Amino acid sequence: MTLDLQTLKAQAKRLRAALAADGDFVTHSESLELIARQHGHRDWNTLHAAVGERAPEPFAVGSTVSGRYLGQSFTAEILSMKKLAGGARYELTLDFEEPVDVVTFDSFSAYRQRVSGIVDARGVSDARTSDGRPHFELAV
Repeated sequence: MTLDLQTLKAQAKRLRAALAADGDFVTHSESLELIARQHGHRDWNTLHAAVGERAPEPFAVGSTVSGRYLGQSFTAEILSMKKLAGGARYELTLDFEEPVDVVTFDSFSAYRQRVSGIVDARGVSDARTSDGRPHFELAV
């Protein structure tokens, strides 16, 4: 996973809260310094310079996404993510909260719990159904 400043600051905030819950109080600055060292940098300024002001990734392992898969609404957890083509595409594996019926026939059903596919940064797949609808349409 590519690190961005927003993710690193969120890590520092969670670290500070976890330490406080155990009775160890640190300042926000101290938690940033600890995060920098955890990622192999001398201090926060060095980590900040190394990471730069990149935009955060649109998807992250463990996060929850919703949208439509083969025309059916879903909510799912991202189990894996692989950046393709320098970030123009993402291969995602999703675990649906509730199985999704991927068949449109009234007399037949086929449920899927876990699926994989390739989407762009907007969460839309190039792969299409026979009627032209994208396989994946994620709410990003």
